Amino acid sequence: MIQTRKATERGHAEHGWLDSYHTFSFADYYDPEHVNFRSLRVINEDYVAPEMGFGMHPHRDMEIITYVVSGALRHRDSMGNTAVMRAGDVQRISAGTGILHSEMNESAKEPVHLLQIWITPDKKGVKPAYAEKSFAQTEPGRLHLVASKSGREGSIPMNQDADLFLGKLKEGGSARHELVAGRYAWLQLIEGELDVNGARIESGDAAAISGVPSLAISAVKPSDFLIFDLD
Repeated sequence: MIQTRKATERGHAEHGWLDSYHTFSFADYYDPEHVNFRSLRVINEDYVAPEMGFGMHPHRDMEIITYVVSGALRHRDSMGNTAVMRAGDVQRISAGTGILHSEMNESAKEPVHLLQIWITPDKKGVKPAYAEKSFAQTEPGRLHLVASKSGREGSIPMNQDADLFLGKLKEGGSARHELVAGRYAWLQLIEGELDVNGARIESGDAAAISGVPSLAISAVKPSDFLIFDLD
């Protein structure tokens, strides 16, 4: 079964310095039909104005993954980490017992475009942790494991039985993803146009997948996307 989540149906918040689209219920946006999908709790697509951003704020007991689509994002946190993340960079914060962090647009001229993702951890009260890795040079044509429970294949480890893949396809390209029985998948299309098992999705759209053994993905246009393989 594949259910599409259209980009135009997402929650939307416009704050002047921040233009944000909420795939799941978040802040003032609440949709009882879209609170979460399995352990996937938040996917916010954010456009942050130059030299603006989120000041220091707290989190706890959440796996927070940030993927920078374009621009530059400066990160600081209470663990002592600082970084400037650029297109293709992935960051994972295990908030655990509690952290503070800030995220600011590093540029004085260009907006930064990013996805912030929250995944509910499988254990509360863990020691906070930070990891970052660049996937900017990943070649198109296959799925790249970005994060996983075990950190296998050089992926970033996280506290949940979930695999996160980054896919890049040229027009006419294709990829497959096999699902173990009882697993679920969420495909979030960042840019482009895809056919997923016969369902057509466009930029910002998503597909919730259950009860199918595999995903057959083909690119109608050049496409960048994420796949979450979930318990």
